[in-house]
Amino acid sequence: MNERWFLQTKKADFNAISKKYNISPIIARIMRNRDIIGDEEIDRFLNGTMESISSPWLFKNMDKAVDILKIKISHESKIRIIGDYDVDGICSTFILYSSLKKLGANVDIDIPHRVDDGYGINEHLIKKAFDAEVDTILTCDNGIAATKQIKYAKSLGMTVIVTDHHEIPYEGDGENRQWILPEADAIVNHKQWDCGYPFKELCGAMVAYQLIAALNEEMGLGKNEVRKLLPYVALATVCDVMELKGENRIIVKEGIEAFKTNSDVGINALIKECALDKRNLSAYHFGFVIGPCLNASGRLDTAKKAFELLVSTDADRADELAVKLKKLNDERKELTEKSAKEAIESAKEDDNPVLVIFLKNCHESIAGIVAGRVREAYNKPVFILTEAQEGVKGSGRSIEEYDMYSELTKVKELLTKFGGHKMAAGVSLKRENIELFRKKLNDNCNLTREDLYLKVHIDMQLPLEYVTMNIVNELKILEPFGKGNEKPLFAEKNLKIIKLQIIGKAGNTIKLIVENASHYRMKALIFNRTVEFMAFLKEKFGQGEIDKALNGMKNSMEIMATFYPNINEYKGNVQIQIVIDRFC
Repeated sequence: MNERWFLQTKKADFNAISKKYNISPIIARIMRNRDIIGDEEIDRFLNGTMESISSPWLFKNMDKAVDILKIKISHESKIRIIGDYDVDGICSTFILYSSLKKLGANVDIDIPHRVDDGYGINEHLIKKAFDAEVDTILTCDNGIAATKQIKYAKSLGMTVIVTDHHEIPYEGDGENRQWILPEADAIVNHKQWDCGYPFKELCGAMVAYQLIAALNEEMGLGKNEVRKLLPYVALATVCDVMELKGENRIIVKEGIEAFKTNSDVGINALIKECALDKRNLSAYHFGFVIGPCLNASGRLDTAKKAFELLVSTDADRADELAVKLKKLNDERKELTEKSAKEAIESAKEDDNPVLVIFLKNCHESIAGIVAGRVREAYNKPVFILTEAQEGVKGSGRSIEEYDMYSELTKVKELLTKFGGHKMAAGVSLKRENIELFRKKLNDNCNLTREDLYLKVHIDMQLPLEYVTMNIVNELKILEPFGKGNEKPLFAEKNLKIIKLQIIGKAGNTIKLIVENASHYRMKALIFNRTVEFMAFLKEKFGQGEIDKALNGMKNSMEIMATFYPNINEYKGNVQIQIVIDRFC
């Protein structure tokens, strides 16, 4: 994969910003690099709270949805929530169910099975609800594309409320674009073209949260109960890879803080099983530890197990479920490694800008994760397809320059089902259409060679002597980090390698002592790239120079690197170090 490194040079009066907001010029520069400009935006970024979040009443149809639910609750009409099997869907379902229960609703839930049902509401789930004398279906994290299915529910005399955050389906393009909405009684989705909610990048759980916030307000309840749900919205926001900008950053920041006092039995059992300290959780733990355990239930078993964990009030049962989810995730990791290795190898000789890879034996539940791994390896849009009960199913992961959902609409005649958004999508198609699907996507593709270069945006060159304890601590102001608010990236050139060690049980960590042009030395670490880094050194400097460094001898190796500083604490000894991200 080719890379382009860019040193950001956006201008502002960093000293003035530093003085006004009592932050360092370095923090001011990083915020400017993220286009956080103007007093209002800067203040919101530094000091924003849930009071800064837009009113739920700005959603189109929020008043309709609230009125319907109030009536259904008062009449004790049976309400069924139909969610989705990923973290966002599970958390959305939990938010709606637990809240409606407290409000006295006659409510239950159903979550599609990934393999048996596929994504979203379907006729089978609707008929099952009808047979159970359900009066009202309330969707979360799905439903906006279920035109046919919701029409069927309405033909049975059912009331349907859709809460969703996915793109609105359409036909045509440009001025001829025709939006297609299901005939639900109320649709709460900020992606509707005439919806007044100003922030357009919420996850499904936040849409559900705002519905409950509006319903609680209408029924004369305070904000405290709904605020208890923030940890689940934060978890869903990170796991659905929403950009941590604007409202999303506030939601995740506040949600992490709310976790510290969260006493819910289920989620605390999972935190304990994952050996985490909830007082020191980060967005990383949401996205790479807790979230994958919840996701694993929907991938390899049923998402209802994860939902059962979240609603559990019995500590023994919660512990039992937490153990099961952790084991499922460990199994999922093994399956992922095997399929990702096969897919990355398969893509090696593929020159197409859009990769369509058919892995017959890949478990369909991990296709999206595998697609993400291939995208990381080649910086191309990727679809991973696998055998399904009817034809093939798959998931896609994209790059910023390629609107995956829009491109799928151009080939929808080849698909039996599809949905998603710019950066990720799901598809179903007949097996005989795979080659044509690949061909048409690439024929339509207008990505340039430059688009396929990985863009590495460096916040600033930072000499090692500037990496102090104060800077490391002040960088925490910028958290939580994630998509759209990545960790700051610093760079230093002419770094001499004074010493080199390969450490860790699996030999997957490189430990270095590096020295800059000012003869300032610092410890540096490189994680999970041992083979790549050693191959780079061998090609550039030769094995002899590597051997010298391994023995702590003077050598000629000198690199340029991007890095992030952190603090290493071991047996009471506190030391500043840098973690190297990329090198050349």
